Amino acid sequence: MTYFEKYIQRYLDMIPSGNWMEEMKNSGEKTVEIYKNLTEDQSHYAYEEGKWTLKEVLLHLSDTERIFQYRALAFARGEKAQLPGFDENEYAESSHANERTLESLIEEYQLIRKLSELTFETMSSSVFDNKGNANGNEISVETLGKLIIGHNYHHLHIIEERYLSSL
Repeated sequence: MTYFEKYIQRYLDMIPSGNWMEEMKNSGEKTVEIYKNLTEDQSHYAYEEGKWTLKEVLLHLSDTERIFQYRALAFARGEKAQLPGFDENEYAESSHANERTLESLIEEYQLIRKLSELTFETMSSSVFDNKGNANGNEISVETLGKLIIGHNYHHLHIIEERYLSSL
């Protein structure tokens, strides 16, 4: 198994059930529930110097989901060009998440998640096996949908273990 396959598998293993479309809704609802229970002050919390604040984590989820959505759409439509990667730390650094209100970040996350749900629900299942190349790695449309969920659950575990336990 390649490094990329191991990297992907750790996220896919975090999806609690085989119904990934239902888990897309569940992970989104759980994320919103956690963030709606935070105060504006709490949303600026980082569990360690140099780690992202809770606001930056939420915007990271939105940014990453947007990128995975685009890749899935492109490959579903037969894109043959290699799509670029992205540096999550550079994105977070330039996001200005901490200057935004928590409410605006939650709203953005909810809209992006709704778009993910619609995107995958309305795709013909015949394109789920379509593959393309992103960041030098071949990946399928379905795996990208599952990565949105697994990546979200990964960060929810970190939020629960390292952030909420200290607030």
